[in-house]
Amino acid sequence: MNKKEFLKSSDLRVQTLELWLEQQWLIPEQTSKGIRFTDIDIARARLIHELKNDFGANDEGVDVILHLMDQLHELRRALAQLREDIKGRSF
Repeated sequence: MNKKEFLKSSDLRVQTLELWLEQQWLIPEQTSKGIRFTDIDIARARLIHELKNDFGANDEGVDVILHLMDQLHELRRALAQLREDIKGRSF
């Protein structure tokens, strides 16, 4: 989805989205037609909104939480790949 569609789906203001992009809390795909957002970006925007508004996390806290969550997801992907590699081996 394009920026306009993302703003409508996420209920963010343009200024908020620009700030979150600058802080790299959201990293949409870069295409020849501009930036493209996915459903994952919407989920991440909702998470950031909840962290800030419902849990009272400040910007530094959001940075840390998102970094840790990204690391966790990467470790889960690596573990899944390792499991697949082990299954594929014959002993």
